[in-house]
This record gives sequence, C-alpha cells and structure tokens, in this order.
Amino acid sequence: MQAAEMQETETGRRVRDDIRNVAIIAHVDHGKTTLVDGLLKQSHIFRDNQQVGELIMDSNELERERGITILAKNTAIIYRGIKINIIDTPGHADFGGEVERVLNMADGCLLLVDAVEGPMPQTRFVLKKALELGLRPIVVINKIDRADARQQVLDWTQDLFLDLATRDDQLDFPVLYAIAREGIARRAPDDDNDDLEPLFETIVNVVPAPEVEVDGPFQMLVTTLDYDDYKGKYAIGRITRGRARPGMAVAHISREGELARGRIGQVFTWRGLARVEVDEAAAGDIIALTGIANANISDTIADFDTPEALPTLAIEEPTLKMTFGVNTSPFGGREGKFSTSRQLRARLYRELETNVSMRVEDGSTADEFIVSGRGELHLSILIETMRREGYELQVSRPEVITHNDDGKVMEPMERLVIDTREAYIGAISETLAIRKGRMANMVYDGQGNVRLEYDIPTRGLIGFRNAFLTLTQGNGAMSSMLTGYSPWLGSIGTSRNGVLIASEAGVAVTYGLNNAQQRGQTFIEPGTPVYEGM
Repeated sequence: MQAAEMQETETGRRVRDDIRNVAIIAHVDHGKTTLVDGLLKQSHIFRDNQQVGELIMDSNELERERGITILAKNTAIIYRGIKINIIDTPGHADFGGEVERVLNMADGCLLLVDAVEGPMPQTRFVLKKALELGLRPIVVINKIDRADARQQVLDWTQDLFLDLATRDDQLDFPVLYAIAREGIARRAPDDDNDDLEPLFETIVNVVPAPEVEVDGPFQMLVTTLDYDDYKGKYAIGRITRGRARPGMAVAHISREGELARGRIGQVFTWRGLARVEVDEAAAGDIIALTGIANANISDTIADFDTPEALPTLAIEEPTLKMTFGVNTSPFGGREGKFSTSRQLRARLYRELETNVSMRVEDGSTADEFIVSGRGELHLSILIETMRREGYELQVSRPEVITHNDDGKVMEPMERLVIDTREAYIGAISETLAIRKGRMANMVYDGQGNVRLEYDIPTRGLIGFRNAFLTLTQGNGAMSSMLTGYSPWLGSIGTSRNGVLIASEAGVAVTYGLNNAQQRGQTFIEPGTPVYEGM
C-alpha cells in the first residue's frame, strides 16, 4: 500500500490529499447510477475487453427490474493518483433512511438535477441533509440533450439553495452540465468536449480532502452492513481516527452503549466495484471490516484501550405500518419454503440489522407482526424480496402511524408534486380533494405541461398511484416527500366496489371466466386454482 500524502494543519490533524469522499444525490431517475457508470468506465477501472453493461451499481435483481436504486453502495476510482470514493444513493423518498446513514462518510456531494424536471421533492430532502452535514456541493444539471430541457432549472436550483443553506459559503457552488448516458460533462452547455474530464477536475479541486487524526486511537462508525457466505458479516464505514489493521483488538460499542471485545479479521478498501484486501487503512478512507459478527448500523468500532463511542445516526421515523402474518388461506404452504411464524419472525427481525428506517414489533397474536416503514414502496420491496427468498405470508392494508400531541391526533403530511398535461388538471384536483389534498402551487410551462404541488396526508396517497395513472392515461409523473405532521384532517371517503366471489373450490375455466367478465373485472387466468369464498 502506498504511503498516504498528508499535510499537517494547525490543530495537529492531517489533510489526506490522496483521497476525496463524495456522495451522489438526486431525485429518483435523474441519472445518478448512469453517471457512476460513466465515471467508472472513464477512470479505466475495467479491462478494455471486459463486458460491464449498464447501471453497473444496480446489482440487486429488484433494482434492475424496477430501474431504481434501493440500497446505497460504494465504489472507488483513481484519478491523477487521487482515490475518489463514490457513494451511490437511492433517489426515492421511501429509501431516505439509506441516504441519511451514508452521507456522513462523505465530504462533498454531486447534486444531480434533471434538465427537464428541475428540483423535485427528494432533491430538497437529500440536499437539506447534505447541507446540514456541511458537505461541499457540486451541482450537475443532467440530460441537457433532451429537446424539452429548460433554462430555468439553474434558477430553480439556486432558489432551493437559498431556502436550505445554513451558511453563506454554501451558496457558492460550481455548476456542470451533463449527458450522463453518453459520459459527457461540460462547464457550459455549449462546450464541445465529449468526456467527464471537467467533472473529475471539479471533484478533485472542490471536494475538500478529509482532515483527520491519523495517529490517534482507531475509531469508526458502522454505516452499512454486507454479508457473504465465506467471510461472514462486513462492517462498512469511514475511519474517523487512527488506523485499522487485520488482527487488531478492538472494542465494539453498540447503539445502547454496551461494550464488547472483538478482533478485526480482514480490512478491505474499494477499487472500482471490487473490494481489495489491504494490510492497513488510515483515517479518512472508507473501509469494510470482517470479524465483528455482532456489528450493527450506528455501532462504533474503536481502539480497545480507548473505547470512545461516536454519535449515533439520527433517522427519521416511519410513517406507514402493515401487519405481516402467517398465511391462513386454504392454499397455505403450497408456494413458499418458509411459512411458520418462527421463520417469519426471524426474517423480519434480521431485516432490522440493515434497514435502519424500518421497525418491527410483535402483533396481538403469535402469528402476527407489525412492520413499519417510510412508504408503500419501502414496504412492498420488503414483501417482494421475502417472497423471492421463499417466504409465504399474508399482509394487511397499510395504515398511517399517528402521534399524540397534547391530546391532538397528529398525522403525517406529504408534499406531492405532479407533472402532467393541462387537460388532466380537473380530474386530478377532484380526486385529490376527496383525499384531503390542498393545492399549494401550480406552474405552467406554456407548452401544455403543468406542475401541480399539493399538501396531502400520507393516508390520502395510499392507492393513489394507480388512480393517477388511470386519470392521466399514463401521461404524468408523481413523487412525494414527508414534510411533517398536522392535526387529523377527518375521514377520507371511499367508493365501495362489489367483488366477484368463487362459489366452490376447483380450477378456473375459460367458459366460467367469460361469464364472470360480463359482471366485473377478473384478474385470474384459466387454470388458476380457486377456493370457495375467494
């Protein structure tokens, strides 16, 4: 391992000029993972003949299917002898917990903004968190090649910084223009370069090098966990102080302050997508440790003789809950390998080790568990993941989590942003009014497009996405972000639909379904087993 380049500061700490730690943050689908693809490919991490494909960082099967990032991930590239640790974060508000816990590993951030959509709800959320932590921002306006790209996006982004900045110097940020899909970044939209060189230069020159105490006792906060069958659990985080070496005796301090002795197995850093085993890693670098079997997110791993705990990560509370239970259907036990309450309980509580914004508690019976998350997508990803792992379960309708404030029932509120065509304003407004939504803003672009902003209770958004797609005939995009709590807004009216019920057990046949379709919508195919009452 090469000796790190360091400069001593007046405080006795050292600046590691050989490292930059940067997080990439943005709203969902603004191009974070695509930009990381370009950075990896142009840093020559891969062999010339290596087939790497697209969306390299989205390694999870569900991420590739849905086209979204669900889990925060690390990678590293080398540019002009400087190691740039890159943290790719999710863009969907439901996975905000993933963003909150990894931003403390970075010193700077790339804020991606879509050249058409501009700043969206999650843009505000992630930028607010980044500025609170004092990260140095670099704004990248992406997708400038789109025909409908808007010049006002930079003005909107500057307004967002004015709203959120906590210090004057945070209003002075560099702006780059990118076509991430083609691996291009420019200092001005009309420049003619065709690579990411300006972005590499800006990261190295603008993101501050970590200022650390290299020779002090070892200290690291665990921000991410990983696991493999051969090496066991990996505790991932940034070294705050000191050095980490294989075989070193350490103290493991839990979030509750309980102290246990441990020993580091192996130390890994990143090069590209690969973890590389090293003999020593110094403060300022992002590493993965093995050997600490009981490590959890927000725990501190420190020198055994100086067991000082770092501040734990503060994560926003969940807003929705569902009841997970053992499958009691007549078809129970036919699909999954794991169907008992003991197996279900063990899997749900194991999820808490890595999913910091989720909560699990035992239900009213031994076969039920109450699972709380940040939104419908957050909970649905867990359900789908468990189903693919072979778990068989039944779930209830989602319910909002309310708080009691001096005798008042407080419910979670969200800011809903909708981009659609002018023709659909009436239908959307009518539907959202029934769901207790209040319009906060409406902006026309003069070309038939409109952006609507609503303040709406979280429970009003349950099931709205399907209705929205129907109302707009697919011509629209919506996203929302938790803004706080307000007094309960009263009951939301629902239209009750009749249902078709199977009168006997058996297998659905084409003749019977044809008759049933005249009375309602069916969502089973011929040959599907049914039970009486289904």
